[in-house]
Amino acid sequence: MHHDLLPFQDRHHAGRALAEKLAHYLGQPNLLVLALPRGGVAVGYEVARALEAPLDVLVVRKLGFPGHEEYAMGAIASGGVRVMNPLPGVALDPDAVAEVVAREQAELVRREQLYRSQRPAMNMAGHTVILVDDGLATGSSMRAAILAVAQQHPARLVVAVPVGAEDSCRELRVEVDELICAAMPEPFHAVGLWYEHFPQASDEEVRDLLDQAREQHAQALRAALQKKSHERQQTPSPLPQALPSHHPHTVNPLADGLRQYLQPLTGSAQDYDALLELIGPARFALLGEASHGTQEFYRERAAITRRLILEKGFTAIAVEADWPDAWRVNRYVRGLDGDADASAALSGFKRFPAWMWRNTEVRDFVEWLRDYNTGRSPESQVGFYGMDLYSLFTSMHEVLDYLQRTDPEAAQRARYRYSCFDHAGEDSQAYGYAASFGLAPSCEEAVIQQLREMSRPSDDIPATPGMERDEAFYAQQNARLVHNAEEYYRTMFQARVSSWNLRDSHMVETLQALERHLGAGGGQPPKIAVWAHNSHLGDASATQMGDRGEWNVGQLMRSRYGSDAVRIGFSTHHGWVTAASDWDEPPQRKRVRAGLHESWEELFHDTGSERFLLALRDNATLRKLVAPLRLQRAIGVIYRPETERQSHYFYTYLADQFDAMIHIDETSALEPLDKGPVWHTGEAPETYPSGM
Repeated sequence: MHHDLLPFQDRHHAGRALAEKLAHYLGQPNLLVLALPRGGVAVGYEVARALEAPLDVLVVRKLGFPGHEEYAMGAIASGGVRVMNPLPGVALDPDAVAEVVAREQAELVRREQLYRSQRPAMNMAGHTVILVDDGLATGSSMRAAILAVAQQHPARLVVAVPVGAEDSCRELRVEVDELICAAMPEPFHAVGLWYEHFPQASDEEVRDLLDQAREQHAQALRAALQKKSHERQQTPSPLPQALPSHHPHTVNPLADGLRQYLQPLTGSAQDYDALLELIGPARFALLGEASHGTQEFYRERAAITRRLILEKGFTAIAVEADWPDAWRVNRYVRGLDGDADASAALSGFKRFPAWMWRNTEVRDFVEWLRDYNTGRSPESQVGFYGMDLYSLFTSMHEVLDYLQRTDPEAAQRARYRYSCFDHAGEDSQAYGYAASFGLAPSCEEAVIQQLREMSRPSDDIPATPGMERDEAFYAQQNARLVHNAEEYYRTMFQARVSSWNLRDSHMVETLQALERHLGAGGGQPPKIAVWAHNSHLGDASATQMGDRGEWNVGQLMRSRYGSDAVRIGFSTHHGWVTAASDWDEPPQRKRVRAGLHESWEELFHDTGSERFLLALRDNATLRKLVAPLRLQRAIGVIYRPETERQSHYFYTYLADQFDAMIHIDETSALEPLDKGPVWHTGEAPETYPSGM
């Protein structure tokens, strides 16, 4: 059948031929092409390009017969899926099978991390998913892939291969909504026989094709969204009359139009008057940052927060940090026993990246906050809290310590429940890996039981503010964190649920719990300043994140609180940043490259203003001016300038993402309290190694 297609020149030729069979999907919304690496990625690349769809990978590993690995006894896929082929009359050593499974599971995880570079898997729920490989022989790998995708409830599941064995195609047809085997030659023998050029694909080839596909889809998405934006505006109003330019380097007419709306930041005491007016009576001020290592972002954020405390009665700061480590700081700023100074209070931040909170800017703010709180009653003091969920095992210890002091019998019950985690050796990722692949039992039920017990109302917990009530709340939040972190680590190795969404949902839960706790004494509702990355605090639905099915704190808070949650972003064009080159590596002082062409950073630089505030929310003319989609940079704790476009940029609608933006054109690196061996020297010079 369709033998005129054969042989294919190579996988790219096969992909183009297969795309013709799938042409009826061109232009359909919520379309996603999933390729089985390595060989299926080149085929999937051509299909995704032809259908103008995003491309992702679904890693499946064949389970070869012990001693005869070329024959498949089954396959495994993301999400803990395992498919075994029936083997009548064949006896296998269970230990040998287990060894094969463990080896292939480790390779599966390695490849997922390698191919995605810490990017989450794309959301499949409600999407039309087209599963693509370079061929179909026994079908075991594809069957595992089908089961893995089906767990995520796609709207439609399609399997498409350029060539396949007729019996395998026939068997799989009943398991999917549509199956396309472009050619089914007989006798089939093997996939590679139907290609003129069929080399083994490399990991580098897979990564390159994924990067190319991601860039092509981003360009197509940008063009479509700009067209939609243009149609929505119909007859856009002319740009405001530009002021005479005295910046000879400015050649951007949009920057000229933008210049009249900039509010310069000169370092005066009145710098943020307009921002405080915009925040008004709001109860949540979400203060972002474009990197986790820029001194000016931390410094300006602290300055704004001081004014919110002094002038608007803000009562708490919630930061993108672990709950137990931030609680130690909270005790210090309230004047409680424990630490001699702010540096000591911040010493709980030991986990990578410690410099996010153990730095000179946070140290100075913490000392200011302690001074402010001195002499004030507990209910009028300002607290410092963490809202992240990485402290799985530390939070368990805190729960047990609290219960041991207050209710030894309850501590015994908690200790029994938490013993479920003992096999992981206090390694959160080891627990998640083992639980997600069935190598060890899940502790989901145990942490749910413990959270339920600690969430019950108790007559022993005082209703009025005070440290006893605070400590009970602290323990309850630790139990909630253990529950959410267990799910986070268990799902981070699966594509079933976005770990990003779980993390940001936990942050919002923490803010809501803080609001209830701080407001329980009556009086005015609490007001909270939130410190986190732009990617958490801007509205994800106004960015490419939303296209991937991700939400974030900014989106959820605006949905729940409306104008009571004000979102402020930060940006920079160039300078220096404290960041690592990879996870768990020491911090470096790295040069930040100039903002890319057609980015918000470049546009702001072209205004010629070094530091300014842009108040977006209430200015309809300005919002229309910045309506087009543009790139935006996000540097986390890792900065890879060599792959900056792929690693650090995404498209955003700025006026829908933030209520205000603060731009500082040239910035400097955050100074860690523990600089490590390479921070002073920074990165290698740009001329390394040639000297040119």
